[in-house]
Amino acid sequence: MKAVSQIRWSRLVNLIVSVNLLILVTCSALDQDFEIYLELEPRLEVDHNGYYHLTLLKDNWQTTHRLSGHIYVGGESTENVRIQWTSSHYWRLNDTLGYYIDFAYTDQLEYVALDTSYITGFSDFVVPTVNCCSYSNADGEVNTMIAPVKSMIGDTMSVRVQLNDESYFGEIFIVLD
Repeated sequence: MKAVSQIRWSRLVNLIVSVNLLILVTCSALDQDFEIYLELEPRLEVDHNGYYHLTLLKDNWQTTHRLSGHIYVGGESTENVRIQWTSSHYWRLNDTLGYYIDFAYTDQLEYVALDTSYITGFSDFVVPTVNCCSYSNADGEVNTMIAPVKSMIGDTMSVRVQLNDESYFGEIFIVLD
């Protein structure tokens, strides 16, 4: 009796595995039939050469700007698609990231600084100028932030957009004014 039930169980497991593999193969075949398209919207002025321009803030170390776009699969906006972003530019931290000031009130209720603590240990830490990845929302919208620093004024930064290591959407060039 045990041998018959083991054979039935084995057949059932094989049938379940076969059906799951069929579903996976069918889904992957369907994914290949659709063209994936990204419409990038940098929200920057573009010159006659196709280069975008971002004016960096002179009084701040970093200037942040949001790059947007919409992703379409088979002509439809698609949710939860991961997009990778890379940039040609980065910068390095010195040993000190910043500082923390401890404030308190005196007996006369004056607000005073008691102590300053420096946040150290970040020597040669590489800081990218673009966030690495984002996911599309229900409307197919993707967003990332770029944050070049003022020592990059006059440079042309490239931002590369891709779906994964094999699927490359393109690259835009941003002149840092």
